[in-house]
Amino acid sequence: MSPRPFGFYVHVPFCATRCGYCDFNTYTAEELGAGVSRATYADTVIGEIRWARNQLPEASPVETVFFGGGTPTLLGTDLIRILGAIDEEFGLTPGAEVTTEANPDSVTPALLEALLDGGVNRISFGVQSLAPHVLATLERTHTPGRALEAIAEARRAGFAQVSADLIYATPGETDADLAASVSAVLEAGVDHLSAYSLIVEDGTRLAARVRRGETPRVDDDIAAERYAMIDELTAAAGLRWYEVSNWARPGSECRHNLGYWRDADWWGAGPGAHGHLDGRRWWNLKHPASYARAVADRVAPIEGEEVVDEAGRRLERVLLGMRLREGLAISALPEAPVAELLDDGLVEIHADRISLTRQGRLLADGVVRSLTP
Repeated sequence: MSPRPFGFYVHVPFCATRCGYCDFNTYTAEELGAGVSRATYADTVIGEIRWARNQLPEASPVETVFFGGGTPTLLGTDLIRILGAIDEEFGLTPGAEVTTEANPDSVTPALLEALLDGGVNRISFGVQSLAPHVLATLERTHTPGRALEAIAEARRAGFAQVSADLIYATPGETDADLAASVSAVLEAGVDHLSAYSLIVEDGTRLAARVRRGETPRVDDDIAAERYAMIDELTAAAGLRWYEVSNWARPGSECRHNLGYWRDADWWGAGPGAHGHLDGRRWWNLKHPASYARAVADRVAPIEGEEVVDEAGRRLERVLLGMRLREGLAISALPEAPVAELLDDGLVEIHADRISLTRQGRLLADGVVRSLTP
């Protein structure tokens, strides 16, 4: 295995309820049925971690760990047990970044303190909005007040890095709604913000409501205006964009996610989790029951894999690298229409690197297509 940065992603597929817009690989207790439970899940994931160690006898120590989902904090202090297994099998580097996602109503002050004491040092709250009618459209269960309380509790517990996720351009959201949400989470003390335009995914309850005409479709022009608003409000608060959908105070960028965008290596543990090692990508069995059976039988819980050739990896480096503030070396784009993109105000050049302007970020997919003919 190459000595590239190495991280661990752990997928936790449990949610208390399913939000109407969500198509992630997550399940409520009723959807799972018999055979899979939160109580036994940590042991199952630890089984995969130990199996992974046998596959990677010379793996580098782990620099970042990210518990995603789902709602990882529904596992409580079992997250610490999983983290302990990663440390025991692979070792954590000094200063390793360990993040957990959390819903505001899935944590308590006691749990936050226990997680911090157990090695989790970064927390990301799924706030989505602080407007009650927007939360209702998204079918979120927490109140606006609870979201701000959870951020404050994490700060009081001692978390040095606290992040919030927002969704913008939800039907029914106004400019004032979004401005209030962004301003409130920044004032509450987050040092990192992720914001995503609502995507209506096929098969979700939200998609059904849109199809029946009960909920308006997302307006792309409004989404662009809202993105610009977020960019202005975060900049005024001292956060700068470092990836198209992410803003942070300098030094508070999510190192784990930067690993994805910079073509690092990571092991993905849990049902449906994806991993990457030096151009080889794989994905685990999606359903938690199938995944658990494979781990129990000590066979690979992998559903499929692919090896990306060098041409494909160059393409991915452009696709991912151009999403970052740092951009790419111009030498990586020898035949791209850079002058035309400059004239259109979509990119800018500093020294020998090319990166997106704000207008370019709004049209990032199109810019990347033009750079990868």
